[in-house]
Parts: sequence; structure tokens; C-alpha cells
Amino acid sequence: MIQEDRKADRKAIPIYTGVIKYFPNAIKEVAKCSYQGNLQHHADKPLHWDKSKSNDHLDAMMRHLIDAGTMDTDGILHSVKVAWRALANLEIELEKNIL
Repeated sequence: MIQEDRKADRKAIPIYTGVIKYFPNAIKEVAKCSYQGNLQHHADKPLHWDKSKSNDHLDAMMRHLIDAGTMDTDGILHSVKVAWRALANLEIELEKNIL
């Protein structure tokens, strides 16, 4: 019964239709940002999030927010980096508090 409840709960969350379909271009750009960051920090390794590289997501997000609407030197929009940092911060909060 618990397994079926989890399955129903999982199906009730519209990840594709409620996020990916709403923001396909934004999600694509955030994925590019992740890839660019991996090239910068671990070009010799498969794509992964090295959480030890940065833990000041809110400060970094604000630095990028100041330059929102412009391109960073690596060709990634500062607004994309704002979104990436916001997601990173949220993921860490959820891991600490909920998961």
C-alpha cells in the first residue's frame, strides 16, 4: 500500500507539464550553464555538480542579478546564472530540510 501511495504521489507532480513545458528555453539555458561550469571546473570528468566548489549561492546569485540582462564573459547570460544559483540554493535547502 505504501508503494502505491508513493507512486500516486509521484504521478500527481507534473514535472514535465508543470515545469519543462512552461520554461523549455530557460531550462535549456540552465543546462548549458551547468555544462559550461563543468568544463570550467572539471573538463576531464563527466558532467556533475561538484558541490564543494561553491557554497555561497545567494551571494553569487545577487552578483549575477546586478548584471541581469547582460552576457557574462563565458557567453552565458547573467540571468541564467541567477536561475542556476537559485536552483542550487533550493536543492541544498531541500536536501537539508526535507529529503
